[in-house]
Amino acid sequence: MEFHIARGRIKKKLQRNNMALTPKEKLKIIEKYKLHKFDTGSAEVQAALLSEEIRRLALHLKKHQKDNHSRRGLLMMVAKRKKLLDFLKREDEKRYNGLVRKLGLKK
Repeated sequence: MEFHIARGRIKKKLQRNNMALTPKEKLKIIEKYKLHKFDTGSAEVQAALLSEEIRRLALHLKKHQKDNHSRRGLLMMVAKRKKLLDFLKREDEKRYNGLVRKLGLKK
């Protein structure tokens, strides 16, 4: 957070909050995890997007420990990613193992 003096008053200038993914960042992730040319909604792509959002939100919560609204959002994202990964494991374990390895979720 920066402060500026304008007309004798101190104003706060909020820095850009990097919690949300920009469209360019989303496209990069989609390009990396897509299954075919027009893939934007496969379980792999959705899980990868959620993983990046979870990573960013976790960094935010390390700085703002009392932000319980964001913490709830984080828990919902983690649950949604778990459901997607469970679905993928049930349907095609080979794709599941490849995605988990790519995302670095389990050791």
